[in-house]
Amino acid sequence: MPSKPKANSGKVGKRSTATRVSSAKPGIVQLRRRYQQPTASRRVTVTSSGPIAQHIAFIPLLLLVFVMWCVYRYLFRFPVWFDESIGKAVFFGLPVWLYVSITRSKSIADTISPRYLQSGLWMGLAIGGLFGFAGALASLMRKGVVVQAAPLFASDSFWWEFALAMMTGFWESLFFYCWIMTVIMEKFKNWSLLNQVLVTAVIFLVFHIPNTILRFDLSLIGGQLFLLFFFGLGQALLFARVRNIYALSLSHAIWGMVLLVHTR
Repeated sequence: MPSKPKANSGKVGKRSTATRVSSAKPGIVQLRRRYQQPTASRRVTVTSSGPIAQHIAFIPLLLLVFVMWCVYRYLFRFPVWFDESIGKAVFFGLPVWLYVSITRSKSIADTISPRYLQSGLWMGLAIGGLFGFAGALASLMRKGVVVQAAPLFASDSFWWEFALAMMTGFWESLFFYCWIMTVIMEKFKNWSLLNQVLVTAVIFLVFHIPNTILRFDLSLIGGQLFLLFFFGLGQALLFARVRNIYALSLSHAIWGMVLLVHTR
């Protein structure tokens, strides 16, 4: 009976090695494809000038809105509810909407995201509570009286004023902080936070000068502007911390109500 040829162990070893190498090649090819550099035509260069180029229309639009706002304040005398709702929606809300629609700025849109609603309201309530405590303490030291909260909360006029204050807080927070301060932080990102906050507070103050001049006597204008500047400064610091329109809107509204209650 003829004997079976012996298998060549050397050839078998070479075949198994070749099989392992060939099976490993697809993985190596995939890794090379994944990590190879793109060609020059497909390569995207990321530079720091992106946000600056994106916000090139910021200053012209801001100046245009300021001029139109001054003209509106000096020429027209509408009821307070109209100014705080429709007027500010047109002059503060519409420019921001147009700006975001044109530039597709995600950083501005994120500040009004509904996912920040609950946390923002809690933060705004906490900051507003500090305003309320400070107002009550100042009233006690100056007049020797404390305003009772229960009769205020039972009054319909209080909640009407609060609704107006919320509209004011929303439109002004959207305009001065969600838009202006966000753009300043991106366009002038080499500035320190202090400089960014100060510039935002100055813009906030400048926009409030026309109404302050029209509403108050000359002897009271300085104090009002001082108060407005430091409020704008505080709101800017809060926005730098939370980037949340809901926190600023509620704190703004409560601050306005504290002034209304304790300065009458």
